Amino acid sequence: MKMQLGASVEEFDKAINDSGWVIFEGALSKAFTEELRADSLKWIDICRGYQTRNGLNTDGDGTAHHCLGSGDSIDRFIDMHLFHPYISRYFGDEPYICNSLTPIGGFPEFTTYVHKLHRDVRTLIPGYPLKLNMLVMCDDFTPENGTLVLSGSQNRHEPPSDEEFEKHHERFTAPAGSVVLFNSTLWHKGADIHGDRARVALTVGYGRAYVKPAMDYARMLGEEYGRSLSPLTRQVLGYNARVPVSLDEWYRPAGERLYHADQG
Repeated sequence: MKMQLGASVEEFDKAINDSGWVIFEGALSKAFTEELRADSLKWIDICRGYQTRNGLNTDGDGTAHHCLGSGDSIDRFIDMHLFHPYISRYFGDEPYICNSLTPIGGFPEFTTYVHKLHRDVRTLIPGYPLKLNMLVMCDDFTPENGTLVLSGSQNRHEPPSDEEFEKHHERFTAPAGSVVLFNSTLWHKGADIHGDRARVALTVGYGRAYVKPAMDYARMLGEEYGRSLSPLTRQVLGYNARVPVSLDEWYRPAGERLYHADQG
């Protein structure tokens, strides 16, 4: 389903429960979307260096991971909280944190792990979502290059057959600057990209505060960075759900505790 930023949380509720996904068309300005695109490609190049140095591959895999802390447009986007009312509603208005952050290059004629049929969290508890995906379209998503999804499949434990997926899949289609929120248990796969231009996307995963994220963002970014953040951004980046690593960190007054009482 497609809707505009500012739609009611009740409309969002119905759409995400029925189909498993919602597209907010034209949520970001053209100028800011272009910044996100450039910074996503910058991070993919940085992470290519880590991948090749550590022997994971010979020339990167077209993705990057956990790209925060440089003060660029991705940091600013996370701090905007444009979709907070919907994300909070999805998690029953309980605290949530950023679980992952992955720019995807969408390079032409390039195949990577995102092209396999998959869902982004293995644990499925019907009626109790653990994770929510966000996909920021930094380029136009079209009937030819849009991500393929099987609407309504978010409560299925087993993957659909190739034949079923081929027959019934839909695609995320919307202009650059649009943003998708979708249930992380929705079965989907990346599209094959053709032509001479990459179809760049920025993906963000959000999860319940007590579920271990893919990266310890608070430790990665540090306390000095954390002190510069708004209360909501500190929450989203996991500063309120840290795990103590010593008895001194454990025995702290309530206001100084690393794991706050409201985190679940």
